[in-house]
Amino acid sequence: MDTIAIPALNRPVDATVEIPGSKSLTNRALLVAALAQGDSILENALFSEDSEYFAKCLEQLSIPITLNPNLAQIQVAGRGGDIPAKQADLFVGLSGTTARFISALVALGNGEYRLDGVPRMRERPMGDMLTVLQTGGATVNFEGNSGFMPYTLYSQGFAGGNFRLKANQTSQQLSALLMIAPYAQQDTIFEVEGTLVSQSYIKMTCRLMADFGVEVIQISDNQFQIKAGQCYQARHYTVEPDASNASYFFAAAAVTGGRVRVKHLTKQSCQGDILWLNVLEQMGCQIKDSDDYTEVTGPKQLQGIDIDMNDISDLVQTLGAIAPFASSPITIRNVEHIRYKETDRIKAVVTELRRLGVEVEEFADRLKIEPGPITPAAIETYHDHRMAMAFAVTGLKVPGIVIKDPGCTAKTFPDYFTRFFQMLEQ
Repeated sequence: MDTIAIPALNRPVDATVEIPGSKSLTNRALLVAALAQGDSILENALFSEDSEYFAKCLEQLSIPITLNPNLAQIQVAGRGGDIPAKQADLFVGLSGTTARFISALVALGNGEYRLDGVPRMRERPMGDMLTVLQTGGATVNFEGNSGFMPYTLYSQGFAGGNFRLKANQTSQQLSALLMIAPYAQQDTIFEVEGTLVSQSYIKMTCRLMADFGVEVIQISDNQFQIKAGQCYQARHYTVEPDASNASYFFAAAAVTGGRVRVKHLTKQSCQGDILWLNVLEQMGCQIKDSDDYTEVTGPKQLQGIDIDMNDISDLVQTLGAIAPFASSPITIRNVEHIRYKETDRIKAVVTELRRLGVEVEEFADRLKIEPGPITPAAIETYHDHRMAMAFAVTGLKVPGIVIKDPGCTAKTFPDYFTRFFQMLEQ
């Protein structure tokens, strides 16, 4: 297995960086562009394993798509809600957005579509969304456990109507349903039972739908209405830099007491993970925001916090990786749903922090990390891109940190370590 040794810095980092486009926005834009009528061009699109799986699925559905990685540009010839291919065998890798968004997309078609992914993807929940699609007219045949991949979806269009679903493990299923609902045969209302996790991603979905000309009416915190007969408008769309992936560079400023500026990303971002700036501010960092960049300056000593990270749960690993350097304990709450991600992320963070000699308490939906000295170690990444990227930041403060399987960052940020080391050289 490949490894990368992280060089500890004996000085504050001082750098200006550019981050590739958002994975979450790229895959949402790919879906709505495929449903629009006419050609859309996505600028600053992310080219990574996740987005490439999505693009490949669109190609297999006979939706024309042109990739230009040198320009970070994707052109999609939308078919106005039509799914040209009547049969396809679709592989999604470990991409949760691709799995859920493509499953919803093919429900609008009239055909037979088999979907599968890597073994871990077969463990990730799909059932609530599939139940809605079945009620709306699809038939789903599961090859293994009900509610999980692999399965074949037989579709004849989506009827729409009123639906109740749970969204306590992932918000991606609701996002997928919202994005196809304009092409339903009647108006659609989705009511979420219980707690809706990662609400910021639902807001992102609704904002992107509006950018392409479709209105979502939010009746209440847990109720969403989409009128039938709306159509996405093909357009030129620029994808924001990925706020989740920017978090690691901002964290580098925080732990070294340095300064990092991320270009073209501001507090006005539609991505919920821009709230990472608020977390760093609570920990003592200074934030400078302009029309075309955000800059973080770290303090002499990070402060501990007690924080609910339900809405920004992709950043749990980032906070976990810098928590030992705080002046007091850090408690991360309300994140049980991250146990169903690329890996069980609570367990993974706890295991690797303990490997580093850090005292950590693990609970079903939270963890508490004590400050203290770190023992050098090789970090297991569990095929999880965020484990590799987050714990690289730990290595800036402690000599001897090695990241195993650094190539796993290809899922959302293929050249992460190239840009990370470029930051250190400035």
